[in-house]
Parts: sequence; structure tokens; C-alpha cells
Amino acid sequence: MSTVFGPKKEKIRAIDGVSFYVCRGEMVGIVGESGCGKSVTSQSIMRLYDEKEEVSYSGTVRFEGENLMEIPYKEMDKIRGNRIAMIFQDALSSLNPVYTVGNQVVEAICIHQNVEKKEAWQKAVEMLMKVGISEPEKRMRQYPHELSGGMRQRVMIAIALCCKPDLLIADEPTTALDVTVQAQIMDLIQQLKEEENMGVILITHDMAVVAENCDRVIVMYLGQMVEEASVTDIFEHPLHPYTVGLIQSIPQMTTDSEQELFMIKGSLPLLTQIKKGCRFASRCPYATDKCREEEPELQKTGENHSVRCHFPRFGE
Repeated sequence: MSTVFGPKKEKIRAIDGVSFYVCRGEMVGIVGESGCGKSVTSQSIMRLYDEKEEVSYSGTVRFEGENLMEIPYKEMDKIRGNRIAMIFQDALSSLNPVYTVGNQVVEAICIHQNVEKKEAWQKAVEMLMKVGISEPEKRMRQYPHELSGGMRQRVMIAIALCCKPDLLIADEPTTALDVTVQAQIMDLIQQLKEEENMGVILITHDMAVVAENCDRVIVMYLGQMVEEASVTDIFEHPLHPYTVGLIQSIPQMTTDSEQELFMIKGSLPLLTQIKKGCRFASRCPYATDKCREEEPELQKTGENHSVRCHFPRFGE
């Protein structure tokens, strides 16, 4: 799948040939720096952009055998929030501030299920209780600003799961939450994934969250997949220098007060500044002339391990 923004003369390819799969009951993590294309990938799957004005897609997105890119745009409303649901990273801006929590959960149920409002209200209360919100009847009558950050995130999860989707996309669901609340939210997603046998795409920049929760990992850089493997292989046998850098950037527990946090040198270029060759070459400590001249292909290095690099490495 590829996603291109802008008019014909100023096209920007934000997603370039991304291809992966998610199975039922599996959590796949997508990691990388801000601006690498994680959120655009998820929103392209859902076709959330204005297809008349700002975006064009190519390739296919197959969901249970059906190509979502061939479905009429209005028909996607029957899939979004119903069979495929999404949790956005900022719950406060995602929830409507002028409607109560109850109205917003009930609306999601009524849109996709043929039930009366009274029954939808009861289902909403049960869902809030299921996601761990105390006094759900009281919370239903409150507005988003009256809830804590953790509660608002649980409301977003309740809205996403009220129709029992087959695929859940969680776009940095623990951003800006306390560490203890982060753990609770991830435990909740794991629990609901197992109960409903959902597939989950977890988008995050937190490698520690990935290590604890995901089955497989996709590493993205400047709109491309640069590595894909099981979570064990990614952390024990990273092959792409960018993946190695991300793992080395994880803070380590140590008694050394002078330990410096590892940083990948340089910064992420703009999509309009992409040069020929490997997109990571300008920041890679191992780059050669070949890397700067020839763009590497995503190649299999094992049964379930792929990397986009001319000279795959292990560890350092």
C-alpha cells in the first residue's frame, strides 16, 4: 500500500509500499520516530483522509478477503467503528466536549447495531464497566473534561470495542498517561484482545511497551518498512541499524550516574528531502557508497524476518 498527499505537481509519498498482515488474536507493533509514517499507515487502512481533495492510494488493503480500497467511500462507514475500530492517541480531542460520555458511546452502538436507544444505553453502561470504569451510570452523564486522562482513554476503548470489532488499531493509546495508568490500559487491551479474539495493531514509539505486549514488530522509517520480525527476534537479533539504534535508546537501569542516553545521530529528513539510495544512509554509521546510491529492497533473512538493508547487521 502507498499513500500520496497533495496535487499532481506537489505530490508527497507519505507511505511507500508498506505490506504486512495481522492475524486474529495477534498484536502487531508498528514503531519508529515521530514522522516515520505510523499513524498515516493506520489512517490509510481506515481511509480517513479526504479522497477528493488531499490523498490518493495505491495497492490493496485486504480485510478478510475483501479489498477495502475498492469499496465505495460511503460504504466504509459500515466497516469503520464496526468491524475495524481505532483508538486515537489524544482522547480529550477525540471525544466531543459538548456531549456526555454516555451519548457518545450510545451513538457508536446505535450507528452500527439495530437496537433501541434504551438497550444501547444499557450496553454502553456494561461496556464502561467492562473497561474498568467505576460508577459507570454516573460517568455516562459526565462530560469528557470531568474525567481523568486514564478514564477518558478507557472511554475511547469502550467506544472502539462496543461493536466487537475484528481488528483494533491503537494509535499510541498510552501517550501522556502516568506509568501505572499506561500499564493498566495495555493490560486492558491485552485482556479484551484475548476475550474477543481480535487482531490488534499497536502504534507506538515506546520500545518497552512493544517488548511487553506485541507478538510481531514492524519498524518504519520515512514511510517505508525497514524491518519486520517476531518481538523476540527484533530485540535479540536486530538487523537494521535503525532498529539497533531504537533498542539502544531504551533507558537502562544502572547505578552509573554518568551514563549517557544513546541517541541516533541526525534527525528525520522531510519527505520532500528524500535522496536516492537508502533513506537512512545520512544517519547510518555503517553507510557506504552503495547505500547512498542504491535503494535497498525489503528482503527475507529468515522464515519470519525481513529487513531493508544492503548490509544487515546483528546487535552493534
